[in-house]
This record gives sequence, structure tokens and C-alpha cells, in this order.
Amino acid sequence: MFKVISVFLIFMMVLAIFGRLRFPGQQKLKDMKCPRCGRYKIGKGACACEKGKP
Repeated sequence: MFKVISVFLIFMMVLAIFGRLRFPGQQKLKDMKCPRCGRYKIGKGACACEKGKP
């Protein structure tokens, strides 16, 4: 019983450590959002909200 509990606690600690890691590319995805409307921009052009189209 003690082994099962200790393995479970170790597994939960490993999950907590991996949950705190920042994956590469997160900042790039955050920068791709439009600052006005919050939608993701595709390509290098202006967002649809800046063009006046919904």
C-alpha cells in the first residue's frame, strides 16, 4: 500500500514540474494576436478589425 501511494505522489510531482515548464514558441503565439480585438493574425498583413471588416 505504501508503494502505491509513494508512486502516485511521485507521479503527481512530475506532472506538476512539467506543468510549470514553458514550451518553446509560446511567446511567438502570444505576439501573433491582434492587440485591438485579440484574434490571431495570419500572415504579415493587417488584422480584419483594422481594415474595417468584421
